[in-house]
Amino acid sequence: MHLSEITHPNQLHGLSVRQLEQIALEIREKHLQTVATSGGHLGPGLGVVELTLALYQTLDLDRDKVVWDVGHQAYPHKLITGRYNRFHTLRQKDGIAGYLKRGESKFDHFGAGHASTSISAALGMAIARDLKGENFKCVAVIGDGALTGGMALEAIDHAGHLPKTNLLVVLNDNEMSISPNVGAIPRYLNKLRVSPPIQFLSDNIEEQLKHIPFVGESISPELARVKEGMKRLAVPKVGAVFEELGFTYIGPVDGHNLEELISTFEGAHKHAGPVIVHVATTKGKGYAIAESDREGYHAQSPFNLATGKSAPASKPKPPTYSKVFADTLIALAENDPRIVAITAAMGTGTGLDKFQAKLPDRYVDVGIAEQHAITLAAGLATEGMRPVAAIYSTFLQRAFDQIVHDACIQHLPVFLCLDRAGIVGADGPTHQGMYDIAYLRCIPNMVLMAPKDEGELQQMLVTGINYTDGPIAMRYPRGNGYGVPLMDEGWEELPIGKAEILREGDDVLMIAYGSMVHPTLQAAGLLSEHGISATVINARFAKPLDTELFAPLARSIGKVVTVEEGCLMGGFGSAIAESLMDLNVVVPIKRIGVPDILVEHATPDESLGSLGLTSSQIAETVRTTFFTQKPVAVGV
Repeated sequence: MHLSEITHPNQLHGLSVRQLEQIALEIREKHLQTVATSGGHLGPGLGVVELTLALYQTLDLDRDKVVWDVGHQAYPHKLITGRYNRFHTLRQKDGIAGYLKRGESKFDHFGAGHASTSISAALGMAIARDLKGENFKCVAVIGDGALTGGMALEAIDHAGHLPKTNLLVVLNDNEMSISPNVGAIPRYLNKLRVSPPIQFLSDNIEEQLKHIPFVGESISPELARVKEGMKRLAVPKVGAVFEELGFTYIGPVDGHNLEELISTFEGAHKHAGPVIVHVATTKGKGYAIAESDREGYHAQSPFNLATGKSAPASKPKPPTYSKVFADTLIALAENDPRIVAITAAMGTGTGLDKFQAKLPDRYVDVGIAEQHAITLAAGLATEGMRPVAAIYSTFLQRAFDQIVHDACIQHLPVFLCLDRAGIVGADGPTHQGMYDIAYLRCIPNMVLMAPKDEGELQQMLVTGINYTDGPIAMRYPRGNGYGVPLMDEGWEELPIGKAEILREGDDVLMIAYGSMVHPTLQAAGLLSEHGISATVINARFAKPLDTELFAPLARSIGKVVTVEEGCLMGGFGSAIAESLMDLNVVVPIKRIGVPDILVEHATPDESLGSLGLTSSQIAETVRTTFFTQKPVAVGV
């Protein structure tokens, strides 16, 4: 049987190890060819090919349920669950999603793009199963990186409290999240990886007991307890933490040995209660370049399979916002010993790996633990430090309570730097930075700002570090800047809550925020070709708003347009509309932004176009809303 013939995972039943090994080769080949062509996550899926095949051979996937943590490790799962023929559309508009998606396949039992959720979800399914009197297996596959997230530990704690609830947790341990793991838990797992398999020791002890006279094949409960005691005595640390938490621990198992994996999973299914199988894998397995650079090949844009290199850009591009952020923060921190950079397992993505190289003592990677990151920052702030927490907009959602409770209520100067705000592209709805304006502006004591370009990002970085009257947040987009001049000394900050006029006109007032400022300026230029003159304001701040600037202009011009790369509900446009209403400035307002929908995976340009956020679309929306005479209905 070949991979292309598999449309249902139960077709793996009865296949020999040799046949599974052939399918594993085909999965890796298809995986590599697809990601090399269209981009996507590379290392995670390559590392779980054998794990997936072995696990699925021991399950009935018409009944049993598998929950994959995060989902970027589930490309092999997609390839053997009926999506082989469409796999070339991975992460493309209207194509296969890069993460699990319940609406895409009946085998995607739980969707996730954020880590540490799988054990909670699988345990919920198991409890529901037992309440309904049903009988099927529930499995969570979670990476060791995700175990640095508190939610996973909360779920383990709960599952261990339910000894009659059958649940299998497969720990995919490749010693990595995106970057190398940090913390005591990964260090503990590393010790387990080099320890003898605990199940082997257990079976060995049982064999020895059977040869004791008068014992034979039967082992009494007392001798079973002796067996457990001898096992713990022989390896007092292996798996002890998990077993003390109520789990049966099995492992570590070679994650690329199909025969051993199948045998282990078959044995694990026979245990009652919560079980954890510790599987040691290699991220990027089967592609030597990815194995040697597990961090760099976690995800890739299109690249040459032979060399592992992406095609060089046709012409040099301006630096990315993340690079400008990191370089500027390093320069500031070299002259200010109070600055501490914090990341939640995204050092490379946020650019803070450069900060770590320069100032390692003031770099803190907390692992996949955004909640802890924010309260840690608050604690640093109480001691006069200037904590700068660089976290993707989508991931900061996980720390909402900590922002409210630990930073805002206590008026602590925590600086939140929200990378990847707005449209992010192929990762889809779990990663779009749509909601930070709405979920942050409603909190008292919070200041919100967004730069129009990379030069203004530098000014806002200085502003945020110097601001000491409470928490402050800066959002900025993924991708390259505009090539504007950058500061390397004489650092300038911005007055809090002050906007700027970039263009003057009499017909319409256009107020733009952050990444939408330049497209709005371009739209104003297009409107001028239709004889429509626009005043364009770069708001800079969503909170506090510069009402002294825009309210009189709104009253005199009489038409207002707001433009933002975020959700309209509760967003920047809503803030403008609310403030004008409170000031009794009653004028027509058109809000342009992301409507009440989930933005699916596509390229950023495709998403912006589908949402009406290109400069030409903004201009057309303004023209048709305010300057196109509507036909008068005749007759009744």
